[in-house]
Amino acid sequence: MAQAKKPKRHASALKAQRQSQRRSSRNRLIKKGVRLAVRAVMDAIAKKDAVKLPELMSKASSALSKAAQRQTIHWKTAARKKSRLAARAAKLAVAA
Repeated sequence: MAQAKKPKRHASALKAQRQSQRRSSRNRLIKKGVRLAVRAVMDAIAKKDAVKLPELMSKASSALSKAAQRQTIHWKTAARKKSRLAARAAKLAVAA
């Protein structure tokens, strides 16, 4: 019996795969930046560092907004995270 030929992948499928890999690596970098910025704010809150907090909050808020603008994360997710961070920061400001 003749051996069946292995079907080749379409050029469009190969291009879609390349695009997907590019997008996923870009999204991974953006999300990593968001996580680092948020973690810096949380660390400042834990250390009760009211001096660095406004600058770190600004960076975290900016990172979340940019991630939402690039549609890496949903805009409502970004808004929720910013709101919760701001509430925690406000608690620290009231306590100090």
